Amino acid sequence: MKYITFAIPCYNSENYMRHCIETLLTGKDDVEILVIDDGSKDNTLQIAKEYQKKYPTIVKAIHKENGGHGSGVNKGLELATGLYYKVVDSDDWVDEDSLRKVLDSIKMLEKKKKLVDMMIVNYVYEKDNSKKEIHYKRTLPENKIFTWDEVGKFKADAYLLMHSVIYNTKFLKETNLKLPEHTFYVDNIFVYYPLPKIKTMYYLNVPFYRYFIGREDQSVNESVMIKRIDQQIFVTKTMIDFFDPYEYWETNKRCAKYLIHYIDIMMTVSSMLLQVSNTSEHQEKRKELWKYLKDKNPKLYKNCRISLSGATCLPRFLSVPGYKIARKIYKFN
Repeated sequence: MKYITFAIPCYNSENYMRHCIETLLTGKDDVEILVIDDGSKDNTLQIAKEYQKKYPTIVKAIHKENGGHGSGVNKGLELATGLYYKVVDSDDWVDEDSLRKVLDSIKMLEKKKKLVDMMIVNYVYEKDNSKKEIHYKRTLPENKIFTWDEVGKFKADAYLLMHSVIYNTKFLKETNLKLPEHTFYVDNIFVYYPLPKIKTMYYLNVPFYRYFIGREDQSVNESVMIKRIDQQIFVTKTMIDFFDPYEYWETNKRCAKYLIHYIDIMMTVSSMLLQVSNTSEHQEKRKELWKYLKDKNPKLYKNCRISLSGATCLPRFLSVPGYKIARKIYKFN
């Protein structure tokens, strides 16, 4: 039995994918590793085949035409046979001790026939040229099955990233999730879209995911995000269009609050990047994004305007310095 399927979408990843794969191999035959070559022009596919030949019961090398990160995630989910599904970027890796603990927890839940919809773990920012690790852990009930109602008893987290979630494969397939192709920042959709359907969760307080950050060409680099701001806006609008969080207010208030908070974060990121770039074109795009939210969901718009993202609508001489201070404190790119 495969307890976790790890999907590694790769594009021209020959310089760092080996480290990623090697850390996952410590899960041995308990894991399935799908190395998905997204039409690379370097030796990515050859390296994937090398690992498949050496570990035929664990690693599968998959080649596909270039379709972007979301396309690789979709292909991995289509082929996954493990009880759980986890995406790992090719320049990231996992903590080996934490992987063993995650596998032990899944085995325990499977034995009790109580597999949860989503497992949550911690992630660590591995900053380039920095000896300091930045740890992000959750304020959630540990080592127990819990529901949305119990989340409300604990301090709310900022928002879940793809790095911190491990979805039940059967559950995720049943949501009919399909990420857009040729689009960056779809990891937010990957996390957000299934949330209203989740009934049970399980949190392990372990530094599982090691998230490398700091390359100049990385998609989360601020300058790169500004260049790709249209894709960030597209993802934000797509998430606004999925559903109205207030529809869940009566039946699942804690989830509804979380969905609202997530949109607030997305509006903050998009609006702040547009503020930082400070071109007339981007200022118009910022106004248009807020108008889009207002037209689509006036109630959600009102909530965001008086919340975190509303601060990005302050005059630039107030909002941008505040953003730069927060960036320095929390070390995000």
